[in-house]
Amino acid sequence: MAPAAHVARWWNHETSAEAVARDFGGVIRGEEPSEDLLVSRYGRPLGLFQRSRLADYPDYRAELAAIAEVPDGALTIDYLIGDPQQVGRGIGAEMIRRFVERTWAEHPSATCIVVPVVAANTASWRALEKAGLRRVGEGDLEPDNPIDAPAHYVYRTDRPTEAP
Repeated sequence: MAPAAHVARWWNHETSAEAVARDFGGVIRGEEPSEDLLVSRYGRPLGLFQRSRLADYPDYRAELAAIAEVPDGALTIDYLIGDPQQVGRGIGAEMIRRFVERTWAEHPSATCIVVPVVAANTASWRALEKAGLRRVGEGDLEPDNPIDAPAHYVYRTDRPTEAP
Protein backbone atom coordinates (compact mmCIF):
# COMPACT_ATOMS: atom_id res chain seq x y z
CA MET A 1 0.00 0.00 0.00
CA ALA A 2 1.40 3.37 -0.98
CA PRO A 3 1.52 6.12 1.66
CA ALA A 4 -0.94 8.99 1.40
CA ALA A 5 0.26 11.90 -0.74
CA HIS A 6 0.95 14.15 2.27
CA VAL A 7 3.28 11.47 3.67
CA ALA A 8 4.90 10.45 0.39
CA ARG A 9 5.81 14.09 -0.29
CA TRP A 10 8.22 14.21 2.67
CA TRP A 11 8.88 10.55 3.50
CA ASN A 12 10.63 9.23 0.42
CA HIS A 13 10.61 5.44 0.97
CA GLU A 14 9.67 2.50 -1.15
CA THR A 15 6.67 0.67 0.28
CA SER A 16 6.85 -2.78 -1.29
CA ALA A 17 7.06 -5.66 1.20
CA GLU A 18 10.68 -6.23 0.18
CA ALA A 19 11.60 -2.56 0.67
CA VAL A 20 9.89 -2.38 4.07
CA ALA A 21 11.71 -5.54 5.18
CA ARG A 22 15.00 -4.11 3.90
CA ASP A 23 14.56 -0.64 5.44
CA PHE A 24 12.90 -1.56 8.75
CA GLY A 25 13.72 -5.22 9.34
CA GLY A 26 16.96 -4.45 11.19
CA VAL A 27 15.09 -2.36 13.75
CA ILE A 28 12.43 -5.03 14.21
CA ARG A 29 15.05 -7.75 14.66
CA GLY A 30 17.06 -5.61 17.09
CA GLU A 31 20.02 -5.36 14.71
CA GLU A 32 19.75 -1.60 14.34
CA PRO A 33 19.89 0.69 17.40
CA SER A 34 16.90 2.89 16.58
CA GLU A 35 13.22 2.48 17.46
CA ASP A 36 10.20 2.50 15.15
CA LEU A 37 6.96 2.94 17.06
CA LEU A 38 3.41 2.90 15.75
CA VAL A 39 1.03 5.50 17.13
CA SER A 40 -2.67 4.84 17.61
CA ARG A 41 -5.52 7.08 18.69
CA TYR A 42 -8.80 5.73 20.00
CA GLY A 43 -7.62 2.26 19.00
CA ARG A 44 -6.99 3.23 15.37
CA PRO A 45 -3.60 3.57 13.64
CA LEU A 46 -2.54 7.21 13.45
CA GLY A 47 1.14 7.48 12.64
CA LEU A 48 4.73 6.50 13.15
CA PHE A 49 7.58 7.69 15.34
CA GLN A 50 11.23 6.88 14.91
CA ARG A 51 13.74 7.57 17.69
CA SER A 52 17.52 7.19 17.64
CA ARG A 53 20.52 8.07 19.72
CA LEU A 54 22.72 10.28 17.57
CA ALA A 55 25.83 8.66 19.07
CA ASP A 56 24.78 5.47 17.25
CA TYR A 57 25.00 7.31 13.91
CA PRO A 58 28.28 9.27 14.06
CA ASP A 59 28.25 10.41 10.43
CA TYR A 60 24.74 11.80 10.75
CA ARG A 61 25.63 13.41 14.08
CA ALA A 62 28.61 15.13 12.48
CA GLU A 63 26.42 16.38 9.63
CA LEU A 64 23.97 17.88 12.16
CA ALA A 65 26.79 19.29 14.30
CA ALA A 66 27.90 21.41 11.36
CA ILE A 67 24.61 23.31 11.72
CA ALA A 68 23.77 23.17 15.44
CA GLU A 69 25.23 21.97 18.71
CA VAL A 70 24.67 18.25 19.26
CA PRO A 71 25.47 17.48 22.91
CA ASP A 72 26.46 14.06 24.19
CA GLY A 73 23.32 12.09 24.96
CA ALA A 74 21.31 13.71 22.13
CA LEU A 75 18.51 11.78 20.47
CA THR A 76 16.66 12.53 17.26
CA ILE A 77 13.10 11.76 16.22
CA ASP A 78 11.10 11.52 13.04
CA TYR A 79 7.34 11.31 12.85
CA LEU A 80 4.35 11.24 10.58
CA ILE A 81 0.57 11.16 10.69
CA GLY A 82 -0.62 8.65 8.12
CA ASP A 83 -4.33 9.49 7.96
CA PRO A 84 -4.88 12.64 5.88
CA GLN A 85 -8.13 13.30 7.78
CA GLN A 86 -6.09 13.84 10.97
CA VAL A 87 -3.63 16.37 9.50
CA GLY A 88 -3.95 20.06 10.34
CA ARG A 89 -5.91 19.52 13.56
CA GLY A 90 -3.13 20.03 16.14
CA ILE A 91 -2.71 16.30 16.63
CA GLY A 92 0.89 16.32 15.37
CA ALA A 93 2.04 18.84 17.97
CA GLU A 94 0.30 16.91 20.75
CA MET A 95 1.76 13.64 19.48
CA ILE A 96 5.27 15.16 19.48
CA ARG A 97 4.80 16.69 22.95
CA ARG A 98 3.70 13.35 24.42
CA PHE A 99 6.48 11.48 22.67
CA VAL A 100 9.07 13.90 24.03
CA GLU A 101 7.73 13.34 27.57
CA ARG A 102 7.82 9.59 27.01
CA THR A 103 11.40 9.86 25.74
CA TRP A 104 12.58 11.47 28.99
CA ALA A 105 11.03 8.60 30.96
CA GLU A 106 12.28 5.82 28.68
CA HIS A 107 15.77 7.22 28.03
CA PRO A 108 17.07 8.60 31.34
CA SER A 109 20.51 9.37 29.88
CA ALA A 110 19.08 11.48 27.03
CA THR A 111 20.14 15.11 27.35
CA CYS A 112 18.13 16.60 24.49
CA ILE A 113 16.24 15.86 21.30
CA VAL A 114 17.56 17.37 18.07
CA VAL A 115 15.31 17.32 15.00
CA PRO A 116 16.26 18.42 11.47
CA VAL A 117 13.37 19.38 9.19
CA VAL A 118 13.34 20.36 5.53
CA ALA A 119 12.74 24.12 5.63
CA ALA A 120 9.95 23.82 3.05
CA ASN A 121 8.01 21.41 5.30
CA THR A 122 6.20 24.19 7.15
CA ALA A 123 3.60 21.92 8.77
CA SER A 124 6.34 19.79 10.34
CA TRP A 125 8.41 22.59 11.82
CA ARG A 126 5.31 24.41 13.05
CA ALA A 127 4.22 21.24 14.86
CA LEU A 128 7.65 21.09 16.51
CA GLU A 129 7.33 24.71 17.62
CA LYS A 130 3.82 24.13 18.99
CA ALA A 131 5.20 21.12 20.88
CA GLY A 132 7.76 23.38 22.56
CA LEU A 133 10.91 22.75 20.51
CA ARG A 134 12.98 25.76 19.50
CA ARG A 135 14.87 26.42 16.30
CA VAL A 136 18.61 26.30 17.00
CA GLY A 137 20.12 26.17 13.52
CA GLU A 138 19.69 26.51 9.79
CA GLY A 139 21.78 24.97 7.06
CA ASP A 140 22.09 22.46 4.28
CA LEU A 141 21.60 18.73 4.81
CA GLU A 142 20.97 15.94 2.33
CA PRO A 143 17.17 15.85 1.95
CA ASP A 144 15.25 12.55 2.14
CA ASN A 145 13.43 13.43 -1.05
CA PRO A 146 15.72 14.41 -3.94
CA ILE A 147 13.16 16.96 -5.18
CA ASP A 148 13.74 19.06 -2.05
CA ALA A 149 16.31 21.77 -1.62
CA PRO A 150 18.97 20.99 1.00
CA ALA A 151 17.85 23.85 3.29
CA HIS A 152 16.93 22.52 6.75
CA TYR A 153 15.96 23.94 10.12
CA VAL A 154 17.22 22.20 13.24
CA TYR A 155 15.02 22.14 16.34
CA ARG A 156 15.88 21.13 19.87
CA THR A 157 14.39 20.54 23.26
CA ASP A 158 16.43 19.84 26.38
CA ARG A 159 15.63 17.44 29.18
CA PRO A 160 13.75 19.39 31.85
CA THR A 161 15.74 20.08 34.96
CA GLU A 162 14.45 18.77 38.26
CA ALA A 163 13.06 21.37 40.63
CA PRO A 164 15.24 21.73 43.76
